[in-house]
Amino acid sequence: MSRRTIGIVMNGVTGRMGYRQHLVRSILAIREQGGLTLSDGTVIWPEPLLVGRSEQRVRAIAERHGLDRWTTDLDAALADPAYEVYFDAQLTQVREKALRGAIAAGRHIYTEKPTADSLDGALELARLARTAGVCNGVVQDKLFLPGLIKLKRLVEGGFFGRILSVRGEFGYWVFEGDWQAAQRPSWNYRSQDGGGVVLDMFPHWQYVLEGIFAPVRSVYAHTATHIPERRDEEGRPYEATADDAAYGIFELDGGVVAQLNSSWAVRVDRDELVEFQVDGTEGSAVAGLRNCRIQHRGATPKPVWNPDLPVAEPFRSQWQQVPDNQEFDNGFKTQWEQFLTHVVTGSPFPHDLLAGAKGVQLAQLALESAAGGRRVAVPELAL
Repeated sequence: MSRRTIGIVMNGVTGRMGYRQHLVRSILAIREQGGLTLSDGTVIWPEPLLVGRSEQRVRAIAERHGLDRWTTDLDAALADPAYEVYFDAQLTQVREKALRGAIAAGRHIYTEKPTADSLDGALELARLARTAGVCNGVVQDKLFLPGLIKLKRLVEGGFFGRILSVRGEFGYWVFEGDWQAAQRPSWNYRSQDGGGVVLDMFPHWQYVLEGIFAPVRSVYAHTATHIPERRDEEGRPYEATADDAAYGIFELDGGVVAQLNSSWAVRVDRDELVEFQVDGTEGSAVAGLRNCRIQHRGATPKPVWNPDLPVAEPFRSQWQQVPDNQEFDNGFKTQWEQFLTHVVTGSPFPHDLLAGAKGVQLAQLALESAAGGRRVAVPELAL
């Protein structure tokens, strides 16, 4: 059995997502299980080099987890030939420049989304990576959630018959920061800093819709800034200039209509923070992060509208849970394992920078739609 060490420059691990999901629950988890074993017996061993802007914070993380390689100098990290993969979980505003530098240094690229704050920038990154011949991937974590894996299994098995519509609800109440601290960083609510729920969530909706159902062909969106003033991490008031809610209608190939609401100003009355209801001629399903419930045509009740009487039907109990039928690992870790396998073996990896550009495209067109109050076509992308 041979061991293949892969050095990974991990930039942005002082942020919540970069630290918890990518460092702790992915890279360190792979190390704790003894590495990633390939079909030929080769063990991939990830060796992280932590990068952050704050020396104090990045050093503290390294010491907490017994890691001896960290730096605040990204250029020096990219120049080290021992580290062949560059990972980026920084703020959107600074991501494109860092990715360009990593590609120029000949590093394989794995990055959070959005990959850039404009479609032109996202496409140029994909072109540069292709020209440089480096492996490249974009985090598309929701495709690896247990609930959506079950949902895709239903689609591929023909459970729905002809799919008619998809309805999605995502969001929760993010506190304003006055009497309770906000759960999200303040830059999320400033458009000048790359914030906004459209740029944050519509890249997710693009790959979920295309990856499970069909490509998006048009979008109509309405955006809002429901909470116009918030308080930052130091308790100082600031103007919220970015959208904190977006209401979108998407037309997919085959005439499927998707309606997705995304909001940081909504209180949760559903089983999970995100849920998708799919209705088809033969059956329906409601999928969340972990669970998926179904109702087949033959088991569909026959409600009758009568506002003069209280509702007596137990609608929720008329659905059936889809069994797991497999063990589900952390979705971020699963995609990391697929990307590292791709780097070592050349195995297929569809979630590349061009796929990431599609998410940026949808977000950009949704903002155009909201500004103009009209439906906007989503053209095919090509390099």
